[in-house]
Amino acid sequence: MSTPWSRRSFFRLSGSAALLAGISSAGPASAASAQMPEAGDAYDALRGAWREMLLSSGFDPAAAPFAEKLALLGSQAGEHRSTMAAANGSLWPDLPLNLSSSITASYTRLAAMAQAHAQPGTGLTGSSALLGEISTGLDHVHDQAYNASRSPFGNWWDFQIGSPQALLDISTILHDPLSAAQLARHLAAVDRFVPDSSVGAYTGTSTGANRVDLCRSLALRGVLGKNPAKIALARDALSPVFPFVTTGDGFYADGSFVQHTCLAYTGSYGAVLLGGLAGLFSLLKGSPWAVSDPHRQTVLDSVEKSFAPFLYNGLMMDAVSGRSTSRGNPRTGPLGFQGGDHGRGHGVLAAIVLLGTAASGAEDRRWRGLVKGWIQRDYYSPVLADTDLGVAALARLKAVRDDDAVTPIAEPTGHRLFPSMDRAVHRRPGWAASVSMASRRIGLYETGNGENLRGWHTGAGMLQWWGDTYANGQFTDGFWPTVDPYRLPGTTVSKKPLADAEGGAWALPRPDVTWVGGSTDGEYAALGQFVRGLSSTLYAKKSWFCLDDSVVCLTGSVRCTDGAAAETVVENRNLGASGGHALTVNGAVQPAALGWSATLTGSRWAHIAGHGGYVFPGGATVKALREARTGSWRDINTAGTVDPVTRRYLTLWFDHGVDPVDASCSSVLMPGATAAATAARAADTGWIVILANDNVRQGVVVPSLGVTAVNFWFAGSAGALTADNPACVLVREHGDGTATVCVCDPMRMRTGLTVRWNRAVASVLSKPATVTSAVTGAALTLTFGDLRGQAGATQRIKVALG
Repeated sequence: MSTPWSRRSFFRLSGSAALLAGISSAGPASAASAQMPEAGDAYDALRGAWREMLLSSGFDPAAAPFAEKLALLGSQAGEHRSTMAAANGSLWPDLPLNLSSSITASYTRLAAMAQAHAQPGTGLTGSSALLGEISTGLDHVHDQAYNASRSPFGNWWDFQIGSPQALLDISTILHDPLSAAQLARHLAAVDRFVPDSSVGAYTGTSTGANRVDLCRSLALRGVLGKNPAKIALARDALSPVFPFVTTGDGFYADGSFVQHTCLAYTGSYGAVLLGGLAGLFSLLKGSPWAVSDPHRQTVLDSVEKSFAPFLYNGLMMDAVSGRSTSRGNPRTGPLGFQGGDHGRGHGVLAAIVLLGTAASGAEDRRWRGLVKGWIQRDYYSPVLADTDLGVAALARLKAVRDDDAVTPIAEPTGHRLFPSMDRAVHRRPGWAASVSMASRRIGLYETGNGENLRGWHTGAGMLQWWGDTYANGQFTDGFWPTVDPYRLPGTTVSKKPLADAEGGAWALPRPDVTWVGGSTDGEYAALGQFVRGLSSTLYAKKSWFCLDDSVVCLTGSVRCTDGAAAETVVENRNLGASGGHALTVNGAVQPAALGWSATLTGSRWAHIAGHGGYVFPGGATVKALREARTGSWRDINTAGTVDPVTRRYLTLWFDHGVDPVDASCSSVLMPGATAAATAARAADTGWIVILANDNVRQGVVVPSLGVTAVNFWFAGSAGALTADNPACVLVREHGDGTATVCVCDPMRMRTGLTVRWNRAVASVLSKPATVTSAVTGAALTLTFGDLRGQAGATQRIKVALG
């Protein structure tokens, strides 16, 4: 189902395998569409093109950003060769070949050595001794573990993806020095473990990113073996990846990307798929095997429809990155590599630029503008200083940065809702936020291969946010191994102790709820989640109303019989290794000493210096804690380092008590707000009216924005809105005498729905076909037909006010 060697660790170690993760690409003068002067030269031309995409050329190895990367590659390769000791059952003492993961790891180390041999500036360039050691190592792993007479064991991924891809990349890089007999043996092994039947049906482990991985192995095997049928099979087997899906793995019409049946995975498996397709599209472009399926446009459209919404100033949001969040980040990862949200983002940037070489000129120009903007704005983790990226990726990204003809594109504003994977992204000038939810459709979290052992509550309404020039390292800087996993920001949880990997590896626990989703007009949004706890009796209703400069958060009907406290976390900010950010509550600066905690009664607002403000409508009792937390990546990932990591946190939360019954709370998040702006918002008691916050409905009115929004958990009324069935309704009045009414059926169960807005409406200007009746006058009454086939999508109605 997945890989004991995490995909990221594999790619980062291999270097030459990095193309698959979208982190490598051809140099400024791309060979992706290599010239093929004669048909007989087609295979050699394709092999040369792939080698160019793996290694690049024409760069100055002594200049930045290449010198540091090449030196690191040489150092890694030197360490590998110094510890290599061929023996019965292993090539390296720490990698016994009776483990499938060790076969992959052995090939990835050999791949790093091959790249160090081929690349300039590594200190090992062209070394005949190194070449002999690589050749010996390849023969040893072949004879001991990966050959045509063996049967697969352990994890399928190692035999069908991890090992063959590293092996085929080595065979590409060292094609000329390898003997014909060696190449034939390696290709026979690939044929054994990646047969044509591996892509015979689009099911099981041969879907989504995994299918693209398999096609990559088949295509490269065909190129190296000059087998046109293999290349054609690989090209044709990509086609099932392209069309939109309505269940399971793949891209959805709303921009969602799902892998492992029920997990939001745009930033990890989706990135692998994007990088793999970018490489194959580019490789085969202009060849007899070019990918011409018209449905491939879905992949090209995904750059802005699926990936860009989750990229912010160069980072890839955790909300769509699954268990990869538990892998190490700057210089603390299992292999000393970066990883983290910025590392994942950089890989996607490189994949987008590579994909552009196989797209239209207009698409390529647009994407280069997007990438240049992300490169320029990633102040926290500069893209071209990321030595995780391959040399070819660095060359391509540097070319974009240095191209004066490319105009950087700014971060957009607006709201994007992804109902098919229970995710939402809200972008405003100066900041962006994401909300992670879960339902019968989408799992609470994923654990497996010893990864993400404490990600239990990431789907319980986690609300993450980043500023444009601040807080971009919030979740990068040692957050995941040090944060209290019971107090992820925005979540409502039971403090009942959970075991590591609670729910089971690959169990993909999904709460038995359907009301999860929301409505948006493209700028503002109303979101809702019926929360059921993991291995818990916790029950809660949560709503987020995403507005101009803030997110209004309501939590109601909190119930639990676990014998443990239930909490709603307002915020849990990572203040880094030094901390010191002042907390001000109602104008009074609170103590800054570590270990300080307090129950703050009558709290109307709070402000964390350098981050933002929090308003508590009507006043509330809020708990606060300033603490230093120490953990290690090994705590949450068995492949992580044991080195201790310490970070300081400032946490604000509502304590609902042990076994609460219908508890509730409300807060307003104001990212980047000053203390003065936060205090002013709290003093403006008419800015927001909370219409309801209970088990039946949750809703607000914000008069200054013309917003009325209600989540109807059951039929009911709130303010001027009434619904005869569960629904999410967002109404926004505009200054030109019109209004937009946004309605959705998040449960996907309504065969009919009537929504009434008690406001004079003169006429309906536009409506979707799902509206079967629209009665105007002293009030607006909208009747909808069958909404079950709308996949939770927003139904937008434009009206002229009376």
